[in-house]
Amino acid sequence: MLAAFRAFAKSWVAAGLIGLLIVAFAVFGIRDVFGHKTGDSVVTAGSRKVPGVEFRRQFDQVRQSLEQRMGRPVTAEMAAENGLDRRLLQELATRQAFGELLSRMGIRPSDAQVAEQIGKIPAFFSPISGKFDKDLYARKLAENDFTPARFEGELRDDIAQQHLLAALANSLAVPRAYGALAALYTLESRDVAFITLTPNDVPRPAAPTDAELAAFMKENAAQLTRPEFRQLTVVRFGPEAVAANVSIDPAEVRKRYDFRKDTLSTPETRSLVQIPAKDAATAQAIAARLQKRESPQAAAKAAGVDPISYAAKPQSAIPDRKVAEAAFKLQPGQVSTIQGDLGLAVVRVDQVTPGKAVTFEEARPAIEAELRKDAVAEKVYALTQAYDDAHQKGANLVEAAKKAGVEAVVLPPLTRDGRLPTGQPMNGLDAKLADTAFGLPAGGESEVVDAGEGRYFAVRVDKIIPPAMPSLDEIRPMLANAWTMRELGKALRAKADALAARVTKGEPLTQVAAAEGLRVDRATGVDRQSAQQNPLMTEELTGEAFRSKPGDVFVAGAHGGIAVARLEAVHPGDTASLAALTEQIRPQMTSAVFRDMGKSAEDAARRKIKVTVDYARARSALGLEPVAVDAKAKGKDKPELAK
Repeated sequence: MLAAFRAFAKSWVAAGLIGLLIVAFAVFGIRDVFGHKTGDSVVTAGSRKVPGVEFRRQFDQVRQSLEQRMGRPVTAEMAAENGLDRRLLQELATRQAFGELLSRMGIRPSDAQVAEQIGKIPAFFSPISGKFDKDLYARKLAENDFTPARFEGELRDDIAQQHLLAALANSLAVPRAYGALAALYTLESRDVAFITLTPNDVPRPAAPTDAELAAFMKENAAQLTRPEFRQLTVVRFGPEAVAANVSIDPAEVRKRYDFRKDTLSTPETRSLVQIPAKDAATAQAIAARLQKRESPQAAAKAAGVDPISYAAKPQSAIPDRKVAEAAFKLQPGQVSTIQGDLGLAVVRVDQVTPGKAVTFEEARPAIEAELRKDAVAEKVYALTQAYDDAHQKGANLVEAAKKAGVEAVVLPPLTRDGRLPTGQPMNGLDAKLADTAFGLPAGGESEVVDAGEGRYFAVRVDKIIPPAMPSLDEIRPMLANAWTMRELGKALRAKADALAARVTKGEPLTQVAAAEGLRVDRATGVDRQSAQQNPLMTEELTGEAFRSKPGDVFVAGAHGGIAVARLEAVHPGDTASLAALTEQIRPQMTSAVFRDMGKSAEDAARRKIKVTVDYARARSALGLEPVAVDAKAKGKDKPELAK
């Protein structure tokens, strides 16, 4: 049904809107970019280029997001094997092509518009002044691996696209008839009668022969082949190895407290208002108004200035040092005129929150924990150095571990994603360790690797167990059960098809059911919204019911088996509900059509801007081996053209 709604995009309204884009393409023209060198770019769209380092940054962000959602490590190789690199490249190509096209059409936001948008982003506001802070802006961008130029470029593209799409969407609404069609589609209900066959309704097949099981194994080789396993020996360096031997010097605790007691204490804070004054007479007038409890806003407005408010701020948060010193000597409610470093000002203190000094006894547990953590980190690092010294002098992993006084542990065989031969994940396995181990050859030993959070490791690959099919004897019970279930499924389907043929030829469903000793179930008033809540219906049964016409007979999966069903009736929704739902659905349909138009505009940009995607260079940026390209299909040493 959605395909019918999308036909609106072919109407005169949509044609006119998209026509504007086509005219713009013709007026501004499109240049060929094949003659330009791409340098280190993985995507080139006209004047726009995406360097490999930027592709790697975005790839890592998506990969790390996947790790968080899946709760297990996702290596670059695993992500690429599942097509993440190609999908991201295509998204970047589309984004750059659309941005280039808008730029050529003359849709270019000014620097002032970009600055205005940046100035509205709360993350860049100073917590003290509550205003945009340029230094904070640069620092936040750096923390997220952005340069100002790249961030502003992406923001400029976003503004341009928003302006174009807002113009296209203005007053766009699908005809009411489309909403009515959707309401009819949604509220329509159906009555279904069916009988259910279970495995007990067909003869159980005889036990499979070895020849049948061998053939079944061959058919399912991909699913049965075990992945590569590796036998590893690991040396770990962590806090638990040295924590018991760490003692804290009381003198060090006292020394650190004396050094940091000012920062450990909570300073006094004040809520106050500061109103600038150009001269003493103006200051006197402002002070008089404040003493009469007139609002600071009114008093400042009368003087032609804006008040500056500080809510629960320490003395250090007030920029004017002299004003801060004087204000922190006033009592709550007191008004004073102060000559500050930055000019004359009238100050009223509204609230005082006393500070709190942290005593040595209060601070001691935290300082001791901090010193203990530092001492543990130093001892752990010393162990890694002792191991590394022995390893560099020729000792193997086990010998170097012994000289450093740490244990070398042999792990059971593991897959790259950290699973045991049973298929269960190994608890406590560091993802970085598995990644390192699978990058070594058989017998290879790593250097000491920083695992983060004060932990390190070194690993040796003792044995590589290549991917292999299990023997028949190893999986015979499991395989025999799977084969039997497949044969039962075939028999069930064959019987269901035979019964369906009888009903199709005119034999009543009730008569067929009686002859087979089965009962007829009926699901009435099934609609698309409530079908999932109906205990008689499965997703497959519902789908077939809504694809059928009254009187049609069909076979579909049912609870516990397979159903032979007949669609008995189709009922439209009631008039009142149809009218209400029609108006509810129109905005959603308008949004769907609008999204389709936006997708059409992006597709047009990809066709008009000849985008180059260099897949080999992209893989190189990720540290992966290049994938062989079919020379006949792609041409030797040529970048892949985005389609």
